[in-house]
Amino acid sequence: MCELLGMTANVPTDICFSFNGLMQRGGRTGPHKDGFGITFYEGKGCRNFKDPNPSFNSAIAELICHYPIKSCTVVSHIRQANRGRICLENTHPFIRTLWGRAWSFAHNGQLSKYKQAIKPKYHVPVGNTDSELAFCWILDQLFERFGRSKPRNMKAVFKYAAKLSDQLRAFGIYNMLLTDGEFLLSYCTSNLFWITRKAPFGKANLIDADVSIDFTQETTPNDIVTVIATKPLTDNEHWHKMDTGQHKLFKFGVLV
Repeated sequence: MCELLGMTANVPTDICFSFNGLMQRGGRTGPHKDGFGITFYEGKGCRNFKDPNPSFNSAIAELICHYPIKSCTVVSHIRQANRGRICLENTHPFIRTLWGRAWSFAHNGQLSKYKQAIKPKYHVPVGNTDSELAFCWILDQLFERFGRSKPRNMKAVFKYAAKLSDQLRAFGIYNMLLTDGEFLLSYCTSNLFWITRKAPFGKANLIDADVSIDFTQETTPNDIVTVIATKPLTDNEHWHKMDTGQHKLFKFGVLV
């Protein structure tokens, strides 16, 4: 299985601390050594870094850990390949454009017997993973349901995406993160946790690295930051576990 990491915040925030924990699981403390990727949103644009090599000793991952790119929405993924060969085009997150926005998607799990039911028309996969195929199919369904122009009610769009995820869950394990840069949707089949950090802030200790941080030195009293991960990244904070078939929608750090 792969692992997911997402962040959504009400102010531009770096993800160096959380990503430092995740990257260790990409070949050092975990088996997810078949590549990693991370997408940072900045306004209407996004930066996307990918590497088909293990994250724990990747120079690109080291750059991300030490270069504090500030963003309000981040999606990351470390891969343990089960569908599709190990290569750049099969590395998550996947990005496509819909309604003038760059959408990002990352999936943890494995789907089976899905090819007859999941047939995207407009958004064509570049690689050959079940994950990218599912992402393209979701965007197709959103396009057919809501039309060519961006809907005014984006909460309804993501609510429908969650219903589509219910259908995909019927084909196997389907934990995922989906974002348009403003909203961040998380959907759980087996393992997905989330935590919202806000005032009063405290200290946090990573599980996978000997690294701690005092958030009181890094934040203001108005900051709200939510982190979503396949497994908790810290050992001294309370993470909320999502239930099977449950989804959570966040917008700039706040649970919608």
